[in-house]
Amino acid sequence: MTLTQLSYIVAVDKYRHFATAAQNIYITQPTLSMQIQKLEDELGVLIFDRSKTPVIPTEVGEKIIARAKIILHDAKHIEDLAGVEDGELKGTLKVGIIPTVAPYLVPLFLKEFTTRYPKVELIFEEALTSEITESLHHDELDVGIIATATNQNLFEKELFLEPFLGYVSTGHKFSSQPKLQLEDLFNENLWLLNEGHCFRDQVMKLCKRDNQKINKGQITFESGNLETLKRLVEQDFGVTLMPFLSMEDHDTRCANGVIKEFMDPIPTRKIRLVFAREFLKENFIEALGEVIKDCVPDILKGQKEELVME
Repeated sequence: MTLTQLSYIVAVDKYRHFATAAQNIYITQPTLSMQIQKLEDELGVLIFDRSKTPVIPTEVGEKIIARAKIILHDAKHIEDLAGVEDGELKGTLKVGIIPTVAPYLVPLFLKEFTTRYPKVELIFEEALTSEITESLHHDELDVGIIATATNQNLFEKELFLEPFLGYVSTGHKFSSQPKLQLEDLFNENLWLLNEGHCFRDQVMKLCKRDNQKINKGQITFESGNLETLKRLVEQDFGVTLMPFLSMEDHDTRCANGVIKEFMDPIPTRKIRLVFAREFLKENFIEALGEVIKDCVPDILKGQKEELVME
């Protein structure tokens, strides 16, 4: 019996399909099936009822899988203890990060982190908030970087507040205003991210009062990519909102768009680290948080908590 075999049965229990489980843990289905069969032969029991679709654990299989999850968690904790030997961090940290943060935040801190902790391997997985929280509970990720509060029994560490910015075309009536007011948005077409993105939900909450025109113009378009929304605005189509970091390197001299800050109270979102185990990878998570806070622009370090969208 090996930890690898135990991880395989946990994966099949999660996906209830051998091929899907194999695909998600990056091995071939024959390898997965062979190792589980080998474990069943060693134990002298069937762990899965393969006659069912989807496959389900047998009665004894459920007990074995439950114990396997405990063993795998304890094994991770042992790795964590070994990872701080001699006071130097070493090992792997699996980080889930949402798409509206990943391309803008990771380049800010990655080099500094690898310089400070050269023996730590960071593995990033870009995913929606719901996917990250689920992976944390299944110990498939060590920590997540998200932008909303969660009520799913997760621990969290606040990193920084990120303001919302307006982005309008040069010909738009808002382009000549010094700053935007929230009321300006109530009767405007707003281009949105697809459902499932927390930034979409935050924009909807921010603009919900009396706004019947969110994405309701002659053209209906939703995107999974903030950069696409920028291009739409630059074609003189409506208005969109952007998180601050997504516009940090945006050169408006080369784009047909204007960035607009908000008047007080400035809407923000709270970027935080979330994790499922209070002490698992604790030193790694603390180190990651410190580096991120050191590397974000100074303007974000002094943001006031006035209108936080969750």
